Amino acid sequence: MESFYLITGLIFLLFTGVILIPLLPEGKKSTGGLVLVMIITLLTTVPVIQVLFEYRSLRCTIGAGSPFGDISIRIDPLSAWFMLIINLTCLNGALYGKGYMKAYEVQKNNTSLHWISFVTVHVSMLLVCMVQNGLAFLVVWEMMSIAAFLLVIFEHTKPDTLKAGMNYLIHMHIGILLLSIGFIWVYMATGSFDFSAIGLFLGAHPPAWAFPLFFTGFAIKAGFIPLHTWLPHAHPAAPSHISGVMSGIIVKMGIYGILRTITYLHSDFLQIGEVILILSLVTAWYGILNAAVVRDFKRMLAFCTIENVGIIGMGIGVGLIGRATGNSLMFFVGFSAALLHTLNHSLYKSLLFFTAGNLYLQTHTRNMEQLGGLLKRMPVTAFFFLCGSLAIGALPPFNGFVSEFLIYTGLVEGIKSSNVQFNLLMIVSIAALAMVGGLSMLTFTKSFGTVFLGTPRMPLTHPPTEVSTAMRIPLFIILAIMLLIGIFPNMVLTAVVPVIGVFDSTFRQGIVLHTLSPVLVMTGRTSLVLLGLISLIYYIRVNISKKQPRVFLPTWGGGYAAPNARMQYTGKSFTKSLAKLFSFLTAEKKKYHEIDVTTVFPEARSYQSHYSEFFETRIINRLNNRLIGFMNYFTFINNGQIQMYVLYGLFFIIVFIAATFLNLL
Repeated sequence: MESFYLITGLIFLLFTGVILIPLLPEGKKSTGGLVLVMIITLLTTVPVIQVLFEYRSLRCTIGAGSPFGDISIRIDPLSAWFMLIINLTCLNGALYGKGYMKAYEVQKNNTSLHWISFVTVHVSMLLVCMVQNGLAFLVVWEMMSIAAFLLVIFEHTKPDTLKAGMNYLIHMHIGILLLSIGFIWVYMATGSFDFSAIGLFLGAHPPAWAFPLFFTGFAIKAGFIPLHTWLPHAHPAAPSHISGVMSGIIVKMGIYGILRTITYLHSDFLQIGEVILILSLVTAWYGILNAAVVRDFKRMLAFCTIENVGIIGMGIGVGLIGRATGNSLMFFVGFSAALLHTLNHSLYKSLLFFTAGNLYLQTHTRNMEQLGGLLKRMPVTAFFFLCGSLAIGALPPFNGFVSEFLIYTGLVEGIKSSNVQFNLLMIVSIAALAMVGGLSMLTFTKSFGTVFLGTPRMPLTHPPTEVSTAMRIPLFIILAIMLLIGIFPNMVLTAVVPVIGVFDSTFRQGIVLHTLSPVLVMTGRTSLVLLGLISLIYYIRVNISKKQPRVFLPTWGGGYAAPNARMQYTGKSFTKSLAKLFSFLTAEKKKYHEIDVTTVFPEARSYQSHYSEFFETRIINRLNNRLIGFMNYFTFINNGQIQMYVLYGLFFIIVFIAATFLNLL
């Protein structure tokens, strides 16, 4: 009954938001949206915590006699884990969005639709985690996708924003089509749309076809390559608090779907685990490579989302391999790393997107090559961006280190196998993950150095200043949670333990925790010592510098008497060699006319360049062009002549009558 009252409350709050938000006066709509998000969070967090820490599930059945049949509602530990992340991310997004949306309050109708869509996304994601009926699941999944689309196209007057939103919507409906085929296939074989029927189907049939169908449908939402091309467009186009929510949790609904499908597997764990591990390696590597070379800082963060989805996938692959080989440690650290990294990424990516929003609000540009020297004008934003950069690079004392450490632990454990081919895969995985970590540090060194250090590269319309205190509150909340996870990893791992049991009810975590717990305790203590050492050094430096006279000199002087902004490193300077090394994937497009050798007095020239995305430009765009070219051959049918349309109808009637006489119909 608890879950019945819960879902009833969610639907009531959703309808309340749809009715109430448009009636609120200008300037109060953001407050109304925030209050609703807070109530939804409070309503669902309490039972979710009970599920996680009392090792139980909440169940009920609704909709008896409806077209959907009996709809099972269940909150098990897997649902509870993702619902916690949804609430945390949406609450921080709404807190930040209240300040971010002040600049758009004059757009009364647009703001109303925005906050209605935000509440709808929040509720629909929670319902996605609760609903256990295929048809009902598709309805709430579609509701989530459409509401997210409306959030992306908030600035719909910009053609690029509208294009990004349509790109997102098309990808999501391709995913829904695949999921629909999967659920219908299961229904045709079992006569039920209940999720338990997926387990019956996969138990009676090899998962070689059905599982890839579900996996691909969910992988489009998650952003695995080559199904990722919507993501680098949608994230930059959306308002920054929406970008944080999209990257932090909307993308992770694809991960939830994959994990939920895995719970119904009965065989082929090794083969599926190896395929997911290899696909995830390529996804992580490709994502961070593109992040390193782009110069739009929100687009860079979008590619980093693809990288981290790959890292989560690596954890899933390791967990499946551990279950297939009977290695309890690999099984536990693989799935726990995937679940923990889902939480970690939602935290530091929200933090990074919120700081990117601060930059955009103050500078009105996303091109890092037009910025510089913002550390002095926006020191708080710079501090949070630096912390997020260290966390996403998996450096202690932040949370990203813990989940990636668990993945490394699982991979190292896999090397102990006597299978040479299996050992080679584990070694390559370790090397690839290390390379991804190195490229991540390069990416954020470039970004932080270009945006916050040096001197301003271009004059801005208004001098940038720090954002309001209200917009900084969610940044402090996120940073505090990141440090808690980094310093006390065992505390979070305790919440993950019941979720692991969803993947294998026979798993006994006692021995694994006994082995792993001391290592994590030592990791947390080391992180705490490191944090204390950094704080001590900073305290000493501040006290010493107080007694010294301050002299401000131009940055990047380099010994020149008259330095200028053009002498300093650009974002491209950091990664040009890397882009050349992988030029087959990071093709650079240049706009520049060479000076003719006969020109004596050349005129001023401009130079522009950008890196094109491999899968989009070389595969998808070419396929689209071929398809459009093929369809153009049939444009004569739509010729605007009524006589021809009547003739088409007559021809169809003749064919229909002939087919009837020939018993073809």
